[in-house]
Amino acid sequence: MSRLHKLIYLAMLVAISLVIYIVELQLPSLIPVPGVKLGLANVVSLCALLIYGPSEAIIVLLLRVLLGSMLTGQMVSLAFSLSGGLLSLLCMIVLNKYFSNYISLWAISIAGGVCHNIGQLFIASIIVDTLKIYYYLPILLISGVITGYFIGLAADFISKHLKKMRIN
Repeated sequence: MSRLHKLIYLAMLVAISLVIYIVELQLPSLIPVPGVKLGLANVVSLCALLIYGPSEAIIVLLLRVLLGSMLTGQMVSLAFSLSGGLLSLLCMIVLNKYFSNYISLWAISIAGGVCHNIGQLFIASIIVDTLKIYYYLPILLISGVITGYFIGLAADFISKHLKKMRIN
């Protein structure tokens, strides 16, 4: 595959993840707990990791977070999205590289979902200057496990079909 084709496919992944991110912002929250959402755009980041590798997945994530914050006018959420997204993706990169023969993709995604919530709580504790924010941790861990499982299943399904199309 030429560099141009790869660039085009990565740009499409960024665009798809942006659309998913913006649409998800319009959906009502499933449970009335601040910070709990599906995180469906993370499916695209995980697919980018599986198809292209770590550096491309990080690029897709960073572009989605930066462009998503600018397009939605939610620059305040930039720190939360970056901290959660990067910690999550780094965790999934390590697990995928060293443990993918031993654990399933949905388990890798669950670890990423949990790390995403931990990263966001860390930034929140710095911003509000209190550790009491960690009372949310059990709820966020449960939501990270549930959403991580479904994101892993979706990414597994999508990446298998994209690999059949030979886009890598």
